[in-house]
Parts: sequence; C-alpha cells; structure tokens
Amino acid sequence: MPVSIPGFRYDQLRGHDNVPIHTAVGGSGSPVVLLHGFPQTRLMWRHVAVELAATNTVIVPDLRGYGSSGKPLATTADTYAKRTMAADVVTLARTLGHDRFALVGHDRGALVGVRAGLDHPEAITHLGILDVLPTLDTWDVLHGVDAAVAWHLYLMAQPPGLPERMIAATADEFFGSFLDAWGGDDSTIPPEVRETYLAASRKAVPSIVADYRASAGVDLEHDRADRAAGRRLTMPVASLTQDWGGQLGFDPEALWRAWAPDFELRPTTAGHFMAESRPEEVAAFVRTLLAR
Repeated sequence: MPVSIPGFRYDQLRGHDNVPIHTAVGGSGSPVVLLHGFPQTRLMWRHVAVELAATNTVIVPDLRGYGSSGKPLATTADTYAKRTMAADVVTLARTLGHDRFALVGHDRGALVGVRAGLDHPEAITHLGILDVLPTLDTWDVLHGVDAAVAWHLYLMAQPPGLPERMIAATADEFFGSFLDAWGGDDSTIPPEVRETYLAASRKAVPSIVADYRASAGVDLEHDRADRAAGRRLTMPVASLTQDWGGQLGFDPEALWRAWAPDFELRPTTAGHFMAESRPEEVAAFVRTLLAR
C-alpha cells in the first residue's frame, strides 16, 4: 500500500501568512479541494481523490499544523483559528489558478470548510461535510455522561502546557486510540498508513492541540458573531454523517439548516473514517453534491 496518492504531484505551496502548505494535485476539470480530519493527513483521501480525479482537478492539502505542512507556534489565538486555516485553503487554490472551487472536508477539515464557506462565499461553489457539526453546535449538544465520547475536546481545550505534555508523553497511544475506536480493521487503515498517521501526529502535538484549543475559544467567538449577524452558507451544502445525533439527542438536519438553507443530509453506516472504509460511497456523495 503506497503512502502517497497514486498519480498525484506534490507541491509545497504557501497559505495565509506564507505558511507552507504541502499539497497533492491530480486530475483535470472543475476543482475540488479535499480537507482531512484528525488524527490523519491528506493520505486519508487516497482512494476518493483518485476516483474524483477522473473528472475533476483534485487538490488535497495537509492542513496547517498537520502532516508535512508548516506548524507555526501558536503565538496568538488566531494562529490556528479556522478562519486562518480557511484563508490558507483559499490562498493555495488561487495560487493554483482557481478563484472558485468546491470544498469537501472531514472532521477538522470540515470545520475549516464551514469557515471558508462563511468567510469566502464568493470562492466556494459547493460544500461537503463528513461527520461533524459546526463548532458552536458541537459544544451545545455535548452534555452529561454522553459527552464522554468527546473527552479529547475537553482535554485539548485546557490552557497551554499540561495537555501538550500529557499527549506528547503517550503520543502513539493517544492518537492510536482514535484510530482504533473509529477506524475498524486493517482494511480501513492498513498498518503502513496507520504508522504514517502516528508519525505525523507525534511530530505535531503542539499544533494539533492549538487547533483544538482554538475550537474552544476563537472559533466559538467567530461562530457566535456569525449567528448573531444572521450569516449563512449560501452555496449548496451536504453532509454525509453517522447517526450520532440519536445518541446525543439532537437533530443534525435542523442544526445544519440553521446555517445552510440549501442543505441535504445523507446518513451512512460507514463509520467515522468513511473516506477510507467506503471510498466509493464518499466519491458518489461528492459527485451528487457537485451536480446540484
């Protein structure tokens, strides 16, 4: 199993504030940007990207703070704000000659996608979301003992210092626990891909924690300001998601429609790492979205 995306070229582009963003590009046609989740890299799209490249230009970056991209020190609250990370994506797409593009994100990448859609509606033609809620809604629906499923959100929301030291001391066990709990068997994440994720994550503990800490701080501020101002996602939006609303007692479609009037919810039993466990289903989801 290769630990790269077959047939794609790799470029070290520049994002917002000149941060290096390592990016894979392949195919031709209308552009689609794919953003990975935690604790992964762009490699999570290895199957879907190849499938979509038959009809589209597919752009697959490592988010800032992850994989082979730059990992600036979090000197301000904005360093890993989703607003900043969305600006990275828009900047690198423009560098590649694309002022408008579709955007599909999984997990953390989906949060960046939501922020890109809110901040740069002129750039995002379609927005696809894999298995996550907007930041503000995520915190709102977590309550009681059922919120234990998101224990890592609370750990990494703590002030700088202790979370970084705790995670760095047991990095492979920490990140590996999510691959085990959410990933299924070796057919979803083969050993060589798993090691790629672990190696990348153990080198990125401060930046990964800073990304999560931003979602308990500045990202919430941005979402609250948008909700108060009535800002919405104006492009077609679709979500492919597990039914974890049933466990936590919320209606994901209702939550999304508050942000995205042109919204479609598609449930799946694929599990969290759906782009790796069921790439054909995810590719079909993306194509259906692009046809809207």
